[in-house]
Amino acid sequence: MGRSSGRLTAAVTGLGLVTAAGVGTDATWRGVTAAEAAPAVRRRTELSGLSCDFMYTIDGLDTQALLGLPALRMMDRFSQLAVIAAREAVADAGVDASAWDAGRVAVVIGSAHGGLPFYDEQSTVLAEKGARRVSPKLAPMTTLNSAASSVCLNLGVRGPSLAVATACSSGTVAIGTALQLLRSGACDIAIAGGAESVCSRLLIASACQMRAVSTRRDDPATACRPFDADRDGFVVGEGAGLLVLEREDHARARGARVRAGIAGYGASSDAYSAVAPSPDGKGIEDALRVALADADIDPGEVGHVNAHGTSTVINDLTEGTVLHRVLGDRPLVTSTKAMTGHTLGAAGGIETALTALALQHQVVPPTVNLRTRDLRIPIDVVAKEARPASFDCAVKTSMGFGGHNAALVLTRAC
Repeated sequence: MGRSSGRLTAAVTGLGLVTAAGVGTDATWRGVTAAEAAPAVRRRTELSGLSCDFMYTIDGLDTQALLGLPALRMMDRFSQLAVIAAREAVADAGVDASAWDAGRVAVVIGSAHGGLPFYDEQSTVLAEKGARRVSPKLAPMTTLNSAASSVCLNLGVRGPSLAVATACSSGTVAIGTALQLLRSGACDIAIAGGAESVCSRLLIASACQMRAVSTRRDDPATACRPFDADRDGFVVGEGAGLLVLEREDHARARGARVRAGIAGYGASSDAYSAVAPSPDGKGIEDALRVALADADIDPGEVGHVNAHGTSTVINDLTEGTVLHRVLGDRPLVTSTKAMTGHTLGAAGGIETALTALALQHQVVPPTVNLRTRDLRIPIDVVAKEARPASFDCAVKTSMGFGGHNAALVLTRAC
């Protein structure tokens, strides 16, 4: 499964994806790699009148048919997406959830905002209709642990269940935490990643005031353009990305197909700003170097990076400069957010799954809206169409508000 330091490399045996690029892993992969694919950016009535009134939206997903009405009534949309992705990941791994040792299975899911839309809705109910009309389900539907709890309930998991909240690095930190649980011996299997769905007028209005989101209302489909000289902010997306990780010996014992390995994890804090990365990039550099050391991988061995790449001016410049400083000229870099949107706490889960698929297929997805590369960013960004390549090691980087940085090192399955 690739070289590692002797510490446990987690086997990625299952993937589950629900994104604006496609419903399901195969559909999402086709969406981010097909030359003719177009981003599913939609204007939302909930956001009408705002300078950013659009977001990446999952089309063609019948949650009621998949989950049933009683379950829907107890889950905000981010939890619904998590359960759907978890089911696909477990099926993809070929694990029988009715027969596994449920106490040896962990669930670790990251989210930045949890059930914020339902919270918004109930705030309006309280203001307009009074306290007696507020739903008693507010807490179980909006708290950040709701997605992990819903997955455990749906799959009968009784091992460690954790919710991770490190802003936009939450999904990546969740996977790193799952790796640590596997290494500690606390579990044999972990379902890990992120989920988010925040079509919230309040949140987007605040992001507009912060000037963090794109206001390119004349052409929303090309508004998210990571590493482009003309980028002006990110575009929010909804989605979930969950991976089934197993101890290598556990995966081998049951003859599992292994898509990739998670060999290293690093995390750090900038201690600089609540909303901006440290200009010197020291925080994300530290996380990346720790992950490489954890995996015992030389920087020169990294052939691909699925970058955080949000399409904001400062983040892209900081991250791109650090990637070149640490990894040099070799890696093919992409930001798949141009096809999925910035799914906030779900981004790391979705993008780690896509990194595993890139290793498996030996293809790097393009940064679809990149037209004129920012020449201040000295990295090889794949643009316009997917690029075949040969590489055994890839990296996923994430950065979050508050200075939360994380990096994962993935290796090709042997």
